[in-house]
Amino acid sequence: MEIKILGPGCPKCKQTEDLVRKVLTETGVDANVEKVSDLMKIAGYGVFGTPAVVVDGDVKSVGKIPTMEQIKTWIGE
Repeated sequence: MEIKILGPGCPKCKQTEDLVRKVLTETGVDANVEKVSDLMKIAGYGVFGTPAVVVDGDVKSVGKIPTMEQIKTWIGE
């Protein structure tokens, strides 16, 4: 599973990354988490608000910090 956190490095982006990593640790799900801060790459996903979360190429969240429950549904927990 590939999870990408899209954002320039703002506090909300960092909080989103921390939440994703926490959920992965708690659930034991194996996933590769990548932080994407390049604005051209972010725009390539059609995302114009951050933070955003992409799971296996599918944009799941844009412009807000997701809840732990939302993240769990995205990773199949």
